[in-house]
Parts: sequence; C-alpha cells; structure tokens
Amino acid sequence: MSQDFSEIASHLAEIGRRFYSCGWVLGTSGNFSAVLSREPLRLAITPSAVDKGQLTAGQILEIGPQGNLVGDHHGKPSDESVLHIAVVRARGAGAVLHTHSIWSTILSDLHVTEGGLTIEGYEMLKGLAGVRTHQHREWVPIVENAQDMALLAERVAGTLKEHPSSHGLLVRRHGLYTWGENLAQAKRHVEIFEFLLEAMGRTHLRPQPC
Repeated sequence: MSQDFSEIASHLAEIGRRFYSCGWVLGTSGNFSAVLSREPLRLAITPSAVDKGQLTAGQILEIGPQGNLVGDHHGKPSDESVLHIAVVRARGAGAVLHTHSIWSTILSDLHVTEGGLTIEGYEMLKGLAGVRTHQHREWVPIVENAQDMALLAERVAGTLKEHPSSHGLLVRRHGLYTWGENLAQAKRHVEIFEFLLEAMGRTHLRPQPC
C-alpha cells in the first residue's frame, strides 16, 4: 500500500466522520473518492453500505477504470463508483464527494421539472472555484435517479457535458454530487453547497403568514 493511498484514505475517513456529524451522510448514505493516478485510472473510494460516522482508513478501497476492485483490498466498492468515474472523466476532477442531506433531497425533488435550480446573490458562492462575486448565478442541474448505475452514469456524463460550468449536480431524491481539483477543494464545495441549499430551502419553504 502506497503512502499516498494511506494519506488519502485517512482524509476520506476524516471527511466521512465530519460530514456524518453535520447530518449530511446519515445511515449508510453518501460516498467519497479521490484520484490516485490517471494512467491507469485508479481511485480510492469508500466501500458500500458503511456507516460514515465510524469510517476508518482501513475500509477505503482502490478501484480501476470500470469500477473494479484492484490491489489487495477486501470489500465491495460503492455501488455508485461508476458515477464517480463519470465525473472524474468529464471534469478532470481529483476528488468527488456525494452527500445525502435533507435539503439536497427536498430541493432536488421540488425543482426536478425545471431541470435544476439557480443559486445567486449569496456571498457563500465565492467559495466555489473560480467564482469572484456574490452576483454569480450558479446553475445546479438535477438528474433523474435510476437503480441502473450504468444508465445513471450516462445521465450524469451527459448533464456535465451540457452544463460545463457547473460545480455540482443533484440526483433527484438522492442528494448532491460535487467535485474539486483535490479533496480539500471538493470538501469546501460540499460545505458551500450544503449551506446554500439549506439557506434556499429554509427561505422558500418557511410557513407563510395568514
């Protein structure tokens, strides 16, 4: 096991515990990955059906370009490995993080008929890579969910091609996918999006006065 893998695995485990404490990956929801190499493509990724609140570096797996387990690891890679690979290939990402928060789930359902939702006017938008002003308009596309992961990966890849400037996407009733050049940037993007989605949700869904 390389030192790079060990360090990345530790960071992924730490992120899992952190996001669990925020309520963004409860139960066995969510999955995280980071690129180990491009040629050949190798990703460190969380295993399927594990409690992210108790995630350890020893549970992190290594997969190849088809989502296949490689090396001497034992376990089942996340069922959504192919989605991570699709994002890495479409965006050249160094890390992909998927959360399953209440607000991302609710808003992905409310706005699905629009194909996505616009976030603008929030200072926190400046935490997204390349964004310099709160006047930025961030379009967050929404992809219809599917149990067929190959089909869902095609939808994700097509959506990313259609919206090349997006920093994240929502899968209907499934949560947020975002990415970054590295784990630190991807983690920041999760924090930014989760803040913005909650702010929008609380603003638009608050009880109206009689």
